[in-house]
Order: sequence, then C-alpha cells, then structure tokens
Amino acid sequence: MAIIADFMLVWLPAPTVSLRAPLAVNVTGLSKFFYGCPDNAFQVALAGTSYSFLQRIGAIGRNGAKLFVVGTGASLVGTGVTNLLITARKAIDKSFAGEAEDVPILSTSAAYGVYMSVSSNLRYQVVAGVIEQRILEPLLHEQKLLLSAVCFAVRTGNTFLGSLMWVDYARWIGIQKIRE
Repeated sequence: MAIIADFMLVWLPAPTVSLRAPLAVNVTGLSKFFYGCPDNAFQVALAGTSYSFLQRIGAIGRNGAKLFVVGTGASLVGTGVTNLLITARKAIDKSFAGEAEDVPILSTSAAYGVYMSVSSNLRYQVVAGVIEQRILEPLLHEQKLLLSAVCFAVRTGNTFLGSLMWVDYARWIGIQKIRE
C-alpha cells in the first residue's frame, strides 16, 4: 500500500515534467477548465502563459480528487491484505489471537483518501511549486546534479513528515489506537 501510494503521491500532484495529451475538440465544461489548470497551484507559468487564481485553486482540487482515489484504493488493497495476513497468523498461531485485531477496511481507506487529498496534496503542491520551482531551481539551475539531489532529499523528507502526520491524524480520528 505504501509503495503504490507514495509513488502516486509524488507523481500525481507534483510531476517534474507535464505529459499532457492534447485536448479533444468536443470537450467542454469542467474537463476543459481542469485541462487549463497548472500541474500544481504554485507552478511558475512559462513564457506566454498565465494562470488565474481560480485555475490555481482548480489544480489543488483536481490533484486532491486524484489523490483521494489513489489513497482510498491503495488503502483498500493494503488493509485487505493486512487483514488476510492477520487472520492467517491467528489460524496458525493461537497465542497471536489476543495481540492483533482486524483493521477496519472502509473507515481506514476513506480516512487515508481524505488524508491524501488534503495533507499530502497541499504539502506536495508547496514542495513542487514553491520549494523546487521558486527557490531551489533559481539557486541551483547551473548545478543540475546538486539540484536533483536536493529535490530528492526534500521530497523524501516530505514523505517522512507525511508518514508521521498520518499516524497523528489516524489517532486523532480514532482509527489508530495507542498501545499501552
């Protein structure tokens, strides 16, 4: 679950390179609006382009929706597999039955989806648009290897911070119990 979610977390809200397909001619409404949004809310607009405040908010909403789906889906798979492994171990090791309880699949998955769409989304929007594009790129634009290394360290640190915040969030909403 963590591998799938972490990959999608890094790639979806904050891609390094935009790989956008051309917009279909018959697309209208919301799809057209989201197509015109930047990859992240703080993205530097390239020469000849600009983004409105509403488009920047749209980038947060679009990426939040993607991350909700990814987080919920990854958690459904992960908690389902975890529960199967707990059940198998309980069947094999009778002394383990009192130590572990099944993880609530639907509430945990929904909570993880909400966490990904809000906390992870906003943190990666800031990492990609503010820290990388507006601070690190101008400072280290001539030292590409160092720039890549620092960006890797920042994203890794952000992932670690997110893991710590997830545990606190899970405890706060009651899906993670504190063992005494």
